[in-house]
Amino acid sequence: MLVALTVLLCDFATAGAGGFFLYEIGTEVGLASAGYGVGTLDPSTQFTNPAGMTHLEGDQLMAGVQGILPNLRFNPNGASTKGGTNGGQALIPLPSASFFYQHGLTNDLKIGISTFAYFGGGLDYNLNWVGRYFNQTSVTVGQSIQPTIAYRVNNWLSVGAGPIFMIGYLRDRVGINNLLPALGDGQLRLKDWTLGYGGNLGILLEPRADTRVGITYLTPVSLDFSSAADFRGLGPGLALLFLKRGLLNANVDLGLTVPQAVTLGIFHQLSDRFAIMGNLNWQNWNQFGQVNVSVDSSNPKSITTKSHYQDTGHVAVGGQYQLEEKWFLKAGFAFDSTMVTANNRTVTVPVGPEYRYGLGVQYAYSQNLKLGFDYEFYWEGNLSLTQGPGGPALGTVSGTYGDAFINFFAANVIYKFGNAQSAKPMNPKQ
Repeated sequence: MLVALTVLLCDFATAGAGGFFLYEIGTEVGLASAGYGVGTLDPSTQFTNPAGMTHLEGDQLMAGVQGILPNLRFNPNGASTKGGTNGGQALIPLPSASFFYQHGLTNDLKIGISTFAYFGGGLDYNLNWVGRYFNQTSVTVGQSIQPTIAYRVNNWLSVGAGPIFMIGYLRDRVGINNLLPALGDGQLRLKDWTLGYGGNLGILLEPRADTRVGITYLTPVSLDFSSAADFRGLGPGLALLFLKRGLLNANVDLGLTVPQAVTLGIFHQLSDRFAIMGNLNWQNWNQFGQVNVSVDSSNPKSITTKSHYQDTGHVAVGGQYQLEEKWFLKAGFAFDSTMVTANNRTVTVPVGPEYRYGLGVQYAYSQNLKLGFDYEFYWEGNLSLTQGPGGPALGTVSGTYGDAFINFFAANVIYKFGNAQSAKPMNPKQ
């Protein structure tokens, strides 16, 4: 019942301009992902490091909600060959939610279940924008459900793992040039749901009472999307040509692989009030397999073309401070390298290097209830792009996404059932 309820309540998260991997899942947004890999020592550790569950006693529930205010607007230049608008606000500002529940079987053995979205991206341009023959709408998202188990082997070693069941959704729309202005544009639509499988594994080491070191591994997840080509508004001559080329009723394979990722994290308590943390991360984007969907109506041979992606690196640092008995402050910074070079940037994946700046506060309303509020500023700056030439039908789209950024706002609640207390809280005074 809990799994069904959370899936129904969760809107799929939408990534920003910078890529598809989401550190922002409505929980530790204020740390800008700093501390991933060592466990957050609240129920969301089921994702950040499953082994961290062994540091939580009894039954606990965490729920987070998140909204965004984005800026991703394209400014075309004179090299763009098709007329039209600038596309408007391209990033879809959808909210997201996450839920984590943990149950303690013994002091050393814990189980849990959670749902969250760590993968996704969504763009929606004006239908008549200058790049409409390369993309109008592109949404690819995945909502994950993860049952988890963790075990404390001894005083310095804990392990945890859980399978990931990812519900994937894909929707694409692209304009088709009918070549005769009087006919207007046609359109190709693709849509599909699928289910992928993966896993999340974590190890947590404690060489000292004030220090934790963690390693996590997210396996790849294959999302085998496949959709019948839904052509609309084609002129009669173009419809006949597509039929002869076998495109009109074609089944389009849009399978992709959510990348595997490895994270190394460290946490150190400098004093009773102040702690620092950091992490390094690698993501295997060259196996992503995302395709660009476009149709060259002047020479229709195929519907999809391969994109070129590269692996990314990530570094994050952060700190947390006990202001007073009930108030807890946190801040973080993170940098991610880009998954595509400037030469391979497309209107479907307009990405660049990512900078994250986070701030957050947690308030202990009571021994059993804590409230958290977080903000993160995500910055990519100016992203230049030239896609094409794609022939007389597709043309060339060229310009810059100026000052690309996202404001993330998150709120979360942690409830501890009964008299459960955190065995080793982030701060000894909690």
